[in-house]
Amino acid sequence: MITKRISTEQILANLKRKVDAHEPIMISSAGSGLVAKLQEAAGTDCINTFSGARLRANGMGTMSMMWPILDSNKQTLDYTREDIMPALDGKAFVCACLNANDPLKDMHMVLQQCKDMGVNAVSNIGPSISYVDKDSEIFKVMSSAGITIDNEIEMLKYAREEMDMVSVGLGFTLEDSIRICGEAKPHIFCFHAGTTQGGLKGYSGGMTLEETAAVTEEAYVKCREVNPDVILVAHGAALEKPADAQYILDNTSGQGFWTGSSTERLPVEQAVSKAAKEFADLRFSK
Repeated sequence: MITKRISTEQILANLKRKVDAHEPIMISSAGSGLVAKLQEAAGTDCINTFSGARLRANGMGTMSMMWPILDSNKQTLDYTREDIMPALDGKAFVCACLNANDPLKDMHMVLQQCKDMGVNAVSNIGPSISYVDKDSEIFKVMSSAGITIDNEIEMLKYAREEMDMVSVGLGFTLEDSIRICGEAKPHIFCFHAGTTQGGLKGYSGGMTLEETAAVTEEAYVKCREVNPDVILVAHGAALEKPADAQYILDNTSGQGFWTGSSTERLPVEQAVSKAAKEFADLRFSK
């Protein structure tokens, strides 16, 4: 099998065409080859791979990727190479979400592995220290150990400037978002408004849709001040259904959205539960 490859030049040209045509850019996470294949066929522009998506496919929550027992980069590289790339037809490009704070790996080598398998885009959410509450004790401990947003920024810069890759930044806070956009200058930036609501493993709290749009737009404005050319997309919190994404498109100045659980975990839960229940309810006619 020869994996279909999309060059960095072609990826950027495709993104520019959609932005110029005022068509929303869609990024979606996939934890299995089947989900990735279906998403590509439906028209997504980018398939994100990361350990959190793979764990979601196994029935666990996204935050499982932050457990210290997990080699996040190995998980991402292995299933991207073996499950995702062979499943695609080359219409959607793949973005590998990496852990830039991995103490056991030279990120230059990790980025080269991505390119070797046909992945020409990377993000810093694999996981990101931006996930962690800055007022928490765990954040202070992790930071003192050298796990920092600086390493994520350095990786994104290196990917874009030295490796000729598409860089996709992501931040959970306004402070981190401004730093990533201003210092790393990613081609795409996603403001993560919080863990997606809904389903078996979704977060039951969080912001309303209106609040999600408001904080996302605030981040967009600040990010454009430091990186006017960045493509901005939204993700998380109350952005669960297509109608929610439409609200975000209509009430923010971004160019698209990033779906995770919304086009992976939630529809799989619903479809499989319904089909399995119908079979389980069958009884002998005689």
